[in-house]
Amino acid sequence: MKSPKEVAHDWIAAYNSCDPHALIELYHDDAENHQVAFGAPLSGRKVLLESFIAFFTAFPDNYTHPLSIFEDGEWVIIEWKGGGTFTGQLGDYAPNGKSYTLQGCGFLHVINGKIKFQRGYIDKHTWFTQLQIPVA
Repeated sequence: MKSPKEVAHDWIAAYNSCDPHALIELYHDDAENHQVAFGAPLSGRKVLLESFIAFFTAFPDNYTHPLSIFEDGEWVIIEWKGGGTFTGQLGDYAPNGKSYTLQGCGFLHVINGKIKFQRGYIDKHTWFTQLQIPVA
């Protein structure tokens, strides 16, 4: 069984490959992902897969580079820097070709080699301003 840190490295590889199907294989069926800047958590693999597909459609050149990875028991923390170009539809927003760079931090609770819970922190204002999307 993989350690939380090994799962984090697999997560980064799948994320950087923009492969939603490889990414979703790292999650429990009832996993929850709470991206704090966007409100309520998403729950379940079906919903998470749909969100990954939508994100990679909007940012097909998305990348993330880990700055630090910390493991403590069943938890792993990834401090990262990433970016991408807005070339696909994102919810109600049409693509405009704008690029972004952003830093953030994610927490993964890994149980039996799969992600049970994820929480991420980003600066939504900085991200949306770079993309010229209205910040609500």
